[in-house]
Amino acid sequence: MDYNWQNYTVLIVEDDEICYKYIELVLSRKTGINIIWAATGKEAVDYCKVYDHIDIVLMDIQLPGINGYDATRQIKSGKPNLPVIIQSANTLNEELEKCIDIGCEAYVTKPIDISLLFQKMDSLLNTVPSNRIFIK
Repeated sequence: MDYNWQNYTVLIVEDDEICYKYIELVLSRKTGINIIWAATGKEAVDYCKVYDHIDIVLMDIQLPGINGYDATRQIKSGKPNLPVIIQSANTLNEELEKCIDIGCEAYVTKPIDISLLFQKMDSLLNTVPSNRIFIK
């Protein structure tokens, strides 16, 4: 399926540059989405305070300094309607519960299934905030 997200911006929060480059390459080639990169949780929080045009966040959990959960809590406190997709290698039910508790909208496991990520992003980008539910 083709996606045209040229009018959207994603904040990719990933401390591993190789993982970031892979996600950036796939997203830019397949969707045309605008991309901002944050390598730390603190950068992610700061970018969300400064840039009003971020439409969705793809958040890693294990980050230096502020972890992905705490960064998401801080982002959501200022921008509760900004959709956040957590990305993690952990597949435990406790991880899903934490994601729901902090207010994120979706969860993807690493290695990332790109078609599943695109489906979740498309759903979140095209849903009114008040109608969003957590997407497993």
